[in-house]
Amino acid sequence: MKNPLGKLLVLGSIIEILIFVCAYLMQPSLEETFRHAARYSGRLSFGVFLVTFYLFTFSHPKPINENKRLRYWLILFAVVHLIHFGFLATNVVLNKIPIVPIKLTGGALAYLMIVCAPLVLHKLKLGWQLVYFNYVSIVMIITYVARAKGDFEGAQPFWFHYLALITLVFCCLLFGWKIWKATKN
Repeated sequence: MKNPLGKLLVLGSIIEILIFVCAYLMQPSLEETFRHAARYSGRLSFGVFLVTFYLFTFSHPKPINENKRLRYWLILFAVVHLIHFGFLATNVVLNKIPIVPIKLTGGALAYLMIVCAPLVLHKLKLGWQLVYFNYVSIVMIITYVARAKGDFEGAQPFWFHYLALITLVFCCLLFGWKIWKATKN
């Protein structure tokens, strides 16, 4: 396969399938399989987002529409995050997790932005591109704060939540500083 986007998508899909299989092997009941699949698929999305944000930051001020690698990673992020959403929604239904609409609104907007990003982000001005990366980062930060506090039903606070939180805050500050310096020059 010579297509780099195709390779990324195949790799992302294989990793998602492996996550599901491992989740099933760890906990064969469907409720627990989807709970674990959602958890680890979310961590994959987190990693892909960080790579995407990194590529955006360190190729700045090169426009997104001229940066195929970044566009491929935006597509990969949208795909793996959609798969994560499928696991998450199935987990919510199977485990009868109560939905709090006010908490759902911010995440729903982030999902919509993530799915639309490969189609429209390259057409937007830098300011709106920064809104996308900052908003998705903030939603992820809020999610990991809630996980670290134990606010997610069925998921105890874990060292990874703190590591992800520190990594996100650090990257946001570093990437923000880098973009600010690049726009000053």
